[in-house]
Amino acid sequence: MKTKNQRNYLDFVPVKNPDIEYQTDESGIVTLFVEWTGFYHRIAQKFFHRPRVSDIRLDAYGSFVWLSIDNSSDVHQLSKTLDAEYPDMEKSLSRLIKFLEILHDNHMIYWKGESCS
Repeated sequence: MKTKNQRNYLDFVPVKNPDIEYQTDESGIVTLFVEWTGFYHRIAQKFFHRPRVSDIRLDAYGSFVWLSIDNSSDVHQLSKTLDAEYPDMEKSLSRLIKFLEILHDNHMIYWKGESCS
């Protein structure tokens, strides 16, 4: 019988990518700065006038989650912190997991125990 390789996101510990710079404005909104490197990005920069560094402004929820990532709290602890800060948020756990998946897919965070790439 095959065993399923199911991912339990509640046990994952998100770690910020040290290559991602960010700043927080006076209202607590976080802006991430992503540098685009590599052959294809250089072509896009040269011929299509794409920026070398993109600034990604997070909303209030995303900023709160980004600032809550302390490289030791797992997703379950982050969800409790998010629920305490925003008690009226609907489907907060699924929204949190989706947000963390997007950050992970774009190499802004990685899961503790996996290599940062």
